Amino acid sequence: MIRTAERDDLDAIVTLHTEARATYYSGHLAEEEYAGPAEVGRARDGWARAVDRQDATVLVAEEDGALVGVAAHSVRDGWTYLTQLHVSPAHWREGVGSALHLACVADWRRRGVTRARLEVFEPNKRAQAFYAACGWVPDPETPRHGGHLVLRLAVTEAPGRG
Repeated sequence: MIRTAERDDLDAIVTLHTEARATYYSGHLAEEEYAGPAEVGRARDGWARAVDRQDATVLVAEEDGALVGVAAHSVRDGWTYLTQLHVSPAHWREGVGSALHLACVADWRRRGVTRARLEVFEPNKRAQAFYAACGWVPDPETPRHGGHLVLRLAVTEAPGRG
């Protein structure tokens, strides 16, 4: 089930966020940069702000009452950004990420969004393959931001509409 996140979800969101990030940052960044106490606290503060913001959306995926995925999007600089999409590694390849992505795209369509961006850690080839399969392409205007690739999605009308 996909639903809007609530404040009561913060502990589970931060745990999932930290666990998922460890899968792609391990071996590339020092552990304290993605799983140390200061970083976990910063992540919790960021998620709390996102859940509370009127101009951001945080969605969670639940399975049997447990949080198994989270996605967030917001608008900045005239673009809608998919700022986060994480799935618990124990639930990879079960369709959780696809369901969250589809929920974000459906929300964008309802809001009249026609384009979106995201940043993906360059060594994270698994995520890059997922986003490519979802229609994301390299952003020709801003192909990189630090150690991240910038991808762009043209948000079109749902098939059978229009």
